[in-house]
Amino acid sequence: MNLFFEESGDFKAGSVLSQAGEAYQVELPSGKRTKVKAKDVLLQFSSPDSATLLEQAKAQAAEIDLEFLWEVAGQEEFGFVELGTEYFGHAPQATEAAGLIFALHNAPFYFYKKGRGRYKAAPEAALKAALAGIEKKKQQAIIQAAYVDELKQLRLPEQFKVLGLQLLFKPDKNSIEYKALVEACSALQMNPARLMLATGGLPNAKQFHLSKFLLENFPKGVVFPVTALPVLPENLPVADVRAFSIDDVTTTEIDDAFSITTIDESTVKVGIHIAAPALGIRPGDALDQIARHRMSTVYMPGDKITMLPDALVDIYTLGEGQTRPAVSLYVTLKTQDWQILATETKIEAVPMSANLRHNDLDSLVTEENLANDAGEYPHKADLALLWKWVQVLEAGRMTKRESFGLKAEQTNRVDFNFYVEDDVVSIVRRKRGAPLDKIVAELMILANSTWGKLLHDHGIPGIYRAQGGGSGGWAAKMQVRMVTHAAPHQGLGVDQYAWSTSPLRRYTDLVNQWQIIACVQHGVTAALVAPFKPKDADLFAIVSSFDAAYAAYADFQTNMERYWCLRWLAQEGQRQVEAVVLKDEVLRLLEIPLIIRLPGMPQVARGAQVRLEILRWDELDLSIEARLLEMLATVTDEDLEEVVEDDMSPIDVAMEESSAELDVVNTEGVEAGNLESVSESVSDAENESPSE
Repeated sequence: MNLFFEESGDFKAGSVLSQAGEAYQVELPSGKRTKVKAKDVLLQFSSPDSATLLEQAKAQAAEIDLEFLWEVAGQEEFGFVELGTEYFGHAPQATEAAGLIFALHNAPFYFYKKGRGRYKAAPEAALKAALAGIEKKKQQAIIQAAYVDELKQLRLPEQFKVLGLQLLFKPDKNSIEYKALVEACSALQMNPARLMLATGGLPNAKQFHLSKFLLENFPKGVVFPVTALPVLPENLPVADVRAFSIDDVTTTEIDDAFSITTIDESTVKVGIHIAAPALGIRPGDALDQIARHRMSTVYMPGDKITMLPDALVDIYTLGEGQTRPAVSLYVTLKTQDWQILATETKIEAVPMSANLRHNDLDSLVTEENLANDAGEYPHKADLALLWKWVQVLEAGRMTKRESFGLKAEQTNRVDFNFYVEDDVVSIVRRKRGAPLDKIVAELMILANSTWGKLLHDHGIPGIYRAQGGGSGGWAAKMQVRMVTHAAPHQGLGVDQYAWSTSPLRRYTDLVNQWQIIACVQHGVTAALVAPFKPKDADLFAIVSSFDAAYAAYADFQTNMERYWCLRWLAQEGQRQVEAVVLKDEVLRLLEIPLIIRLPGMPQVARGAQVRLEILRWDELDLSIEARLLEMLATVTDEDLEEVVEDDMSPIDVAMEESSAELDVVNTEGVEAGNLESVSESVSDAENESPSE
């Protein structure tokens, strides 16, 4: 005797070897033996043999007309033998009965299973919906196959153009377009981005990096909502000064300026004037919500995404010939020994006499010219006086820094400015610590430190940058962190440092400006009226959000600078280049701030120069391959100073340990008088330096 039975949702047949009560010992066609309960047996038959029955039953199932079978079944529950009698017109033979079960089981849209060998026909409406779904899937499969064929021929299907870059960054994984893209990528052994680039769905690698960043950080786009703009306050006293700013030619968010007023032969008053959007933007209003959402202006070579709408920036930027509201720090000092006699903070309107530009003055305002009183340029006497003073300020910071156990900063490193026009990039070397840079940096450090103390003395919180004094190892202790109370910034050599000098482009500075204004306007009662109170949960939330956004923006800026470095190689046709060894297998090209890892490179001293052959690079994944051609005998003092570990700041070393992205310095885009440096111990100062 043979049995046709159900086991674990599958139908099988085999020969009975023995029976014990309600169980059979059955041998399958494969020779395997299994125990079958009587309740699982659907048919008993003597012929054909079990293997033949299975083969013939499957063939029989393929011939059954499911639509006719559904009509015959009616709407009541039935057993398969009953239905077989109706369908075949006679009691079904073993092969027919088994074939019927296969047909019923494999047509779940037509028949619902109700038990062992029992089924019920699907309602007509449900059947029609199911069949429509099946037909839709068939059509989708045809369309998907056509998409795959086009993609494999490196042609972009029309529908893919409509979806744009959503397929790469935020795809609907159930869509046929995404499934076709995955299938084509698998066939071509390409990743989706590279295939989209090859088919023209991605215009270039730059668009890939930019679009990825925008979809992750600006999913609703970068266009500002229509918002009412504030009106400039009319009752502010007008300062009796001729203020001037120092910025890169591309800077539009001009938020810091300076002035000098002579009191007598040995006493001057230096004004540090910061644009005051906090007078027009109020906590919680629509403009505040915009700024808080963005947290900072985003910089990249050749472009930027501003924190505030251009129309608002135009109202508060310290433009030449304009009188604009400002928070001013006045420092009265003796010119014989540069002793600070007094400081005072005012809220006022400041007349701007000039916007000085690096591109015009860098070659004129040099240390040599300042020492010899040579050259002619605007505000020459003012710059000469400031230059003398800021050297004293810097020396004082270095003494303080050394008291924290740190070595003096090295200012003879080289920075790189990126300029992009019509997709042509210029990368310009610029020695760090040039007079104009140092003037801006030191005065911004002074303002941020002074105002940080002002907040502390009035008992109201602010957003501070602190470095040193942390727990853990050396790197952890020296990590720059943001806190809401006054704490030393050992890298800068100051007792406290509150970012306050870039309120047009950093939300932390706008927050601190609100707090500073409260101190100036309300004095000892400032703690009662300041927007943010001690231990304010909202202030902690701002710090956390700013940290996350600023880190994401910095990563993007670094990636775009690396992209433009690779573009520069192609643009200049550079195949053999010189590089300087930073550490072990990590090198940096001399002409541009491009970092290369060279696995297997012979160990050489830091600062050694080598010649490399560039083999290939990839603008999509930002990788580059090179090989060592020769060691060069020449090691310049300048390049050696750039990479000697003792001269590297803590963050330089930490970055070097974790990645190859060393020494990549923007910048096009550090603007409004702010140079973003890789070195965190001096980057907070250089955030206030004037190269965009």
